[in-house]
Amino acid sequence: MTIQATSPTTSSASATAAAASAKPATGALTTAANQEDRFMKLLVAQMQNQDPLNPMDNAQMTSQIAQINTVGGIEKLNTTVTSLLGAFSAMQAQSATALAGHNVLVAGNSMTLADGPATGGVDLATAADTVNVDVLNSGGATVRTLSLGKQDTGVRSFSWDGLDSSGNAAPQGDYKVRVTATLAGKAVDATALTTARVQSVSNGSGGVQVDLGAAGVKAYADLKSFL
Repeated sequence: MTIQATSPTTSSASATAAAASAKPATGALTTAANQEDRFMKLLVAQMQNQDPLNPMDNAQMTSQIAQINTVGGIEKLNTTVTSLLGAFSAMQAQSATALAGHNVLVAGNSMTLADGPATGGVDLATAADTVNVDVLNSGGATVRTLSLGKQDTGVRSFSWDGLDSSGNAAPQGDYKVRVTATLAGKAVDATALTTARVQSVSNGSGGVQVDLGAAGVKAYADLKSFL
């Protein structure tokens, strides 16, 4: 049996090389930290300068925050995300205050006819080749059917001129709407939206809340569109 001896010099050199290879490069860490710092500054600047009538949505916010994972560790990412979400919530509330006095669309099937046309909206889960909105009176009878035709996925607003199916002026007051949509003859998921005016905005433990008067208090994320 042959035993190969290893010189002390060779072993020491190998250990030194291994230790050197295991130690992360300071330059690489500095570059990653700088990249993360620049990323966060750009993201915060984007949130601060967003249009309050066309704010960054939660999906976009989450997507951009997730990108930090490419330049930071998981533990640091969690801390960063928590900090950014807190800052985002505060800035979102500040931006939302500019909505006071503006009309928005939220889920609901009520519509009020007063001075001028009544407005509402439809939220389509998928594209549809036919979209119809039935305007119903207090007795549930159809006063008018509005044909919106072919529509893409997402939120669409509509207006009713206040005329019934015979071309006569309908009485002013509250009405209900019923939305139906189809694609190639099959029903499409469609949600009716009601128009409401923003009365005030508050920021609590549950996030940004918007007071819509008769339409109730809604989460900021529940606002579908700004009119």
